[in-house]
Amino acid sequence: MNKRVVITGLGALSPVGNNVDEMWESVTTGKSGIDFVTKVDKDLFPAKVAAEVKNFDPTLYMDKKDARKMDPFTQYAVAAAKMAVEDANLTINEANAERVGVWIGSGIGGMKTWEDQHTKFMEKGAKRVSPFFVPMMIPDMAAGQVSIQLGAKGINSCSVTACASGANSIGDAFKAIQRGDADIMISGGTEAPISDMAFAGFSSSKALSTNEDPQKASRPFDKNRNGFVMGEGAGILILESLESALQRDATIYGEIVGYGATGDAYHITAPAENGEGATRAMQIALKDANLEPSDVQYVNAHGTSTDLNDKYETQAIKAVFGDHASDLAISSTKSMTGHLLGAAGGIEAVISIKAIQDSIIPPTINYETPDPDCDLDYVPNEARKQTVDAVVSNSLGFGGHNVALVFKKFVK
Repeated sequence: MNKRVVITGLGALSPVGNNVDEMWESVTTGKSGIDFVTKVDKDLFPAKVAAEVKNFDPTLYMDKKDARKMDPFTQYAVAAAKMAVEDANLTINEANAERVGVWIGSGIGGMKTWEDQHTKFMEKGAKRVSPFFVPMMIPDMAAGQVSIQLGAKGINSCSVTACASGANSIGDAFKAIQRGDADIMISGGTEAPISDMAFAGFSSSKALSTNEDPQKASRPFDKNRNGFVMGEGAGILILESLESALQRDATIYGEIVGYGATGDAYHITAPAENGEGATRAMQIALKDANLEPSDVQYVNAHGTSTDLNDKYETQAIKAVFGDHASDLAISSTKSMTGHLLGAAGGIEAVISIKAIQDSIIPPTINYETPDPDCDLDYVPNEARKQTVDAVVSNSLGFGGHNVALVFKKFVK
């Protein structure tokens, strides 16, 4: 029999707050973290805005010497992981270290490190490239450094599935505990993509919003949406077998009960027509959770503010939920946080758990002009007080990666 898996700790570093409480306060009051980009020269790009982490001091979470050997995406993961472990009141020691694992995804990894070292190579030659270049850049190093910093010796992995990386990592970690490979997993996603090359690449593909009003640029499901806003940060959950959580007398925030993952087999960037792959991911997740569509009150949508994603995700929700789709509350918190790429699934998992815990559904801000192709209830502009027993959280990535996670109110 599969083990039940609960959430006992939350950690977040985001454009709308440098911890979970700050982030939750922002998203429930409709506060945006988007502003003019400062980490690249905005005059070089058609996109002018981004959702940046602000006033982050890595030395609050790690030794200064260690921090210098980490790309920002790894620093963010270590910070959020330490917040989550503290929140869970979890002590990792010789008695349990081999049963505590880490599974943290990143879609891009150390882009800033790559750019800095490539510049050094071109200007000063190969001998000046840092010996830490590769271990700072590779996407799995967030999980590796969290393991090192916290002493977690269990399964250590990283799902790299573009914008589904964080959600895939949580789902994979959930299954690791469910089948008995670990008792506790530190899991989520992290990303620090706001760099010249990433900004240039997404701009060239016309994926980024060119709206020059930072507060209005991210507008999921709105008819006048014109691209996503790049964001950064990390969202981490402590997943734990129910047996372990009860033994520790841990606070239980909720339960993860379903995981669905599919591939579009369609296009390198565009989602499959009619949201076919996303439809199957949600169906698989609900079956895994042993829930009926009518058991779900809230969908935390991928909701990128791009034309095809929002249209096809709406179609997918209708296909999965049928008549119940019109009764669902759906919101895209990317309207406030921007799109954190590989970290999106981690941040949005934290938000989903908080929605269950506090009975508050965050809004989709900047919803002003209805789109006939997006005609469901997107919780426009203001949060909604509502009992939430079950949430589906969607993450969809370039390459046709589709992930749905199902979180549920914990009932002993």
